[in-house]
Amino acid sequence: MKKLALVGCLAVLACSRQQPVAQQDLHYTVGPAWQAAGKWFYPREDFAWQGTGLAVREPAQAEGHLTADGEVWHAASMTGSHQTLQLPAVVRVTNLDNGRQIVIRLNDRGPNDPGRMIGLTPRAADLLGVGKEPARVQVVEDEMASRQFAEVLPGGPMLQISAAPLEKVQQTALGNAVVDRQGVTVLADNTTQETPVPGKVVLAELPATVLQGAPVSTMLWVETMDFTSRLAAMRQAAAQGASVRPVFFGHSTMWAVRYGPFATISEADAALKRALTTGLTGSHIVVE
Repeated sequence: MKKLALVGCLAVLACSRQQPVAQQDLHYTVGPAWQAAGKWFYPREDFAWQGTGLAVREPAQAEGHLTADGEVWHAASMTGSHQTLQLPAVVRVTNLDNGRQIVIRLNDRGPNDPGRMIGLTPRAADLLGVGKEPARVQVVEDEMASRQFAEVLPGGPMLQISAAPLEKVQQTALGNAVVDRQGVTVLADNTTQETPVPGKVVLAELPATVLQGAPVSTMLWVETMDFTSRLAAMRQAAAQGASVRPVFFGHSTMWAVRYGPFATISEADAALKRALTTGLTGSHIVVE
């Protein structure tokens, strides 16, 4: 019996050695195009993005899973995933079905379903009132907080092109944290989440705060922004009984064709599938 117990202990120790704790490697990233469920997604920088769509709970991740920006994923963190925004980014998410509102940091790519716009950790989903079924949400990016990530995080374009800081500059604000010039992020209350290591950035956890607003009555639509020609968009809309609206990207204009409205998520999902099947790869679900 003693030998069996000893063998069991050794096996447990061996397994523990085979599962090292993931080391955070926080950095700014846009990332390459990626594909899921037959659709391509093209990440891009947009510090003032906003939109509406469907939010879902993120599936449980393996212990030590690293997000796209190098953070260690935690089910209890106020974080989430987005298909195309630069990472990390801070956004305000409002559940239009119940009026609840939270602020999270996007740090991963997803959801993989083309009909879902944003993924939430279990903690964030619980606070927003998102269960097994998707929720209709509005997402608005915090431009100032998101730009600061690009300015101070490793890999950020603004950090790469900026000159060496003046000696008088001692620190830079980063949300509720302070980044010193050795690259160690210290929380505003002068505590750190990890032991400070020169050249390493540690982000403060966002507070689990919920604001309660009024629910909003909405309908679902399927919209595609594949058209650079208004005439082509009008032809497509006429053939499908849809409408056309302009969408502005900086100094350029795209023409979106909007199908609907749809009363249920399943109807919108079916319409989105039809649009993607016909080659309208920019199609997505919006809520209004």
